[in-house]
Amino acid sequence: MKVDVKMPKLGESLTEGTIIKWYKKVGDPVEKDETLLEVSTDKVDSEIPSPVSGTLVEILAQENETVEVESIIARIETEGEIAPGEEGQPEPKEARPVAEPAKEKAVQPPPSPSAEPAKEESVAIAPERRRKGRFYSPLVLNIARQEDISMEELEQIPGTGLNGRVTKKDLLKYLKDRKTQKAAISTPAPSIPAFAPGEEVKVVPMDSVLKSMAKHMRFSLDTSAHVYSVSECDMTRVMQMMQEKRPGFLEQEGFKLTVTPFILYAVVKALQDFPRMNASVEGDNMILHRHINLGVAVASPRGLIVPVIKQAEGLNLRGIARALNDLVTRAHTNKLKLSDIEGSTFSVTNYGVFGNIFGLPIINQPNVGILGIGAIKKRPVVIESELGDTIAIRSMAYLSLSFDHRIVDGELGGRFLERVVEILETFSPQEI
Repeated sequence: MKVDVKMPKLGESLTEGTIIKWYKKVGDPVEKDETLLEVSTDKVDSEIPSPVSGTLVEILAQENETVEVESIIARIETEGEIAPGEEGQPEPKEARPVAEPAKEKAVQPPPSPSAEPAKEESVAIAPERRRKGRFYSPLVLNIARQEDISMEELEQIPGTGLNGRVTKKDLLKYLKDRKTQKAAISTPAPSIPAFAPGEEVKVVPMDSVLKSMAKHMRFSLDTSAHVYSVSECDMTRVMQMMQEKRPGFLEQEGFKLTVTPFILYAVVKALQDFPRMNASVEGDNMILHRHINLGVAVASPRGLIVPVIKQAEGLNLRGIARALNDLVTRAHTNKLKLSDIEGSTFSVTNYGVFGNIFGLPIINQPNVGILGIGAIKKRPVVIESELGDTIAIRSMAYLSLSFDHRIVDGELGGRFLERVVEILETFSPQEI
């Protein structure tokens, strides 16, 4: 008998999906729970397993075709009776979030990071989840993050593992060589399209990540009345405390303390003082949220994604740091779940990690505000005191706030941003 394979419903609000790849062709045998195809939606990419064992006899929806959920996309011929539970749409093996900066997202309070795997080879990643043809185990990514090695730098390290992958031994050797200035890794050249003779333009279709980003960025601009405000923040106090606390923090927590948890902690405290910033808009109604679910933009192998620290108001700085470390680790290894990227009530994006000093981010719908963090740079600044003005070298950063003028006016947005600045400039060591 023939069994219908249907487009699964991968989320409550999702009504359609796009077929990225068929792993089987007509006439191929397939085992139950074996990967049959890959589907992309606005929120996640998922590998869809076969609901039964048999032979794939029909494919009704082709690659790059978008179909509604519950639509029949293929048929499998199987022998004998179908066991209970085998009919209907299959359950996805694993949801892989894609970049969606204009869509809100959420998380259960993440646990403390677990111990590192005993062997990096213990984690297998499918070829299509590799970064530029290479995959990186959670252990390698964790070490790279602790040592402030970017993905671009990691991609240039020669690997001695299977298929040229970078092992723990390769990474540790590189770190040793770098410390003695023996490592010589060039910056990767920008991708330059190859034009055929006489070809003036090249048409390159967007992948699912870019299409999703384009859709939601345009939706956000069409929905919210974007207004922007910028403040200058003296981060010297935070940078000094971070450097002082780093060794003990690393020993106690197992990962490196960075400046981001300080900023997130300050944002949470400011949101508690200005609850209207922790809101959304539905028609003519203003929806105030009891909990602060903080979305944090993270670069992942597939692009930008915004996982969420849920109920952040109940976490201290260390709790926020643990939650962030857990989300970043799972984002880099494509281990985030759909629940990890839904439900944000306010968002933060740190474009300063790329060296950019200033930006105006687009609001992450349905939030009414997003805070942008510029690069922290040492500059000479004027210090005012009772004894007069002096010039000092300080670690300075520009903080930008994009807010929705439908319910947040300039006074509220400006006061909120200045409150974030005040918290950062008067941070107490006891709060770490």
